[in-house]
Amino acid sequence: MTTTEAVEKARGLLEQRRVELTDELDQIEKALAGLNGTKKRGPGRPRGSGSRAGARRGSKRRRRRKGGTRAEHALKHVSENPGANASQIAEAMGIKPNYVYRVMAELEKDGKVRKDGKGYFPAG
Repeated sequence: MTTTEAVEKARGLLEQRRVELTDELDQIEKALAGLNGTKKRGPGRPRGSGSRAGARRGSKRRRRRKGGTRAEHALKHVSENPGANASQIAEAMGIKPNYVYRVMAELEKDGKVRKDGKGYFPAG
């Protein structure tokens, strides 16, 4: 191995190690930020737009869905299709079944629907 080859090999190993250390430093900084309760905002994002920015300001702004809530849509589907299961309701609403289970549990708790087996029925 010539001196030039040895120098190039050493340079390559050092560059590789520098990349590894840079990645490790990023992970450490993220961990420290998590321990401090702050999160670094993403590139190009304005100040105060971190993931917890709204929580820090105490704002709990909720928007109402156009055309009614998901619970209203699910209740309408159940009244039109008694015995429909969560997968059928989810498909009709265009959402995932795991979310439908949460919506239906609330409707069931409020006494608006009842569950019999896997199907949901209007509680009227």
